[in-house]
Amino acid sequence: MLDGPSALRSVLCIPDVDECRILPDACRGDMRCVNQYGGYLCLPQGLYSQPIRPDYPGQVEQVFPDASDGYSDTALPDRPRSAEPSYPIIRTSAQCILGYALAEDGTCNDIDECETNSHHCNPTQVCINTAGGYTCSCTEGYWLIGGQCQDIDECRYGYCQQLCANVPGSYSCSCNRGFILDPEGRACRDVNECLDQPCSHSCFNTYGSFMCSCEEGFELTSDGTSCIDLDECSFSEFLCQHRCVNAPGSFSCICPPGYYVYEDGRSCEDINECDTGNNTCTTEQVCFNFQGGHTCLNPLQCPPPYIEVSDNQCMCSAENPACRDKPFTILYRHMDLSSGRIVPADIFQMQATTRYPGAFYIFQIKSGNEGREFYMRQTSNVSATLVLSRPIKGPREVVLDLEMVTINNVINFRGSSIIRLTIFVSAHPF
Repeated sequence: MLDGPSALRSVLCIPDVDECRILPDACRGDMRCVNQYGGYLCLPQGLYSQPIRPDYPGQVEQVFPDASDGYSDTALPDRPRSAEPSYPIIRTSAQCILGYALAEDGTCNDIDECETNSHHCNPTQVCINTAGGYTCSCTEGYWLIGGQCQDIDECRYGYCQQLCANVPGSYSCSCNRGFILDPEGRACRDVNECLDQPCSHSCFNTYGSFMCSCEEGFELTSDGTSCIDLDECSFSEFLCQHRCVNAPGSFSCICPPGYYVYEDGRSCEDINECDTGNNTCTTEQVCFNFQGGHTCLNPLQCPPPYIEVSDNQCMCSAENPACRDKPFTILYRHMDLSSGRIVPADIFQMQATTRYPGAFYIFQIKSGNEGREFYMRQTSNVSATLVLSRPIKGPREVVLDLEMVTINNVINFRGSSIIRLTIFVSAHPF
């Protein structure tokens, strides 16, 4: 215990606040505000007009001894005097305090003002019963503003991960396309759309969506899920050397008869029927292969007055008077040529095999060049080259007589030899 000024300094009493005076609407309806120390009560107006009963429940009755029992009056405590309360006197005949009702067994039971609808809560509020009274509150999803329960807009506070819709007293979360709401109702998780096989070929799941892809040789349509065949043959006419055939998801190159498709799958290579034996030549004939085909050469037959001196050469003897104005020899040669070959092109070479002192040589095309597709270009005094000057389209067979004229002024000699060149022009440029 502290005595004196120290005790006064240790205890500081704050005067009671009269809520009934500063809160005009502290009690509503026919309720009257009664100030108490540290609070206030709302009591019905009718209680102020009823007489008060001195025996309150729970009040301990004080017993005073009789003076006749030998006790001095001076030793007896004074009887309690009736003191005026600091709040209006409630005159009632009830045996229980306010908020309770007397039961048949004499006990006081709480009155549920919420159930009996004897409360004074605002229509927007919810009544909550308490011991001896009740409390007015707002339901979940509402807050009290100006005495009214107003809806809380939960969407303003990011309760939902993606989409939020506010509703009275609550909210609802939803997700964008490609997501699904988690069981807890706020977060969104990705949906694996590929499990439903939306793509005609391959599917790749992405965050919130998916992507379709097509196998090689197909392309994605505008709907983003279907695949259609890609016509590779329409891209270029040079995809295949001969002809391109489109197939679902691919293409193939084909070659004309006499050719096969090369290892690259696009080029055409000649089939040598003479090597493979796939020809119709007899044992007496000679098989000659050319690009895209072959031919069977008959045995050499020299025209008179020529005589055969080898399997490909005919000679006209100088002793024979019929050979005086004719070439001394005719040599037979064969070659193949691709159709439409680029020009100019050197295609054949011719030279003198025997050289005489004082002699010179002239090379010329004697026959077969009616279309002027060829000419001879002398490359030395003893040789010349056959040049293709114009493209030739096949299939075609051209026979040229290439003449080499020998002139020797020393011995006054003039003679000639012929190479009879047969050119097989293929039907294709390969």
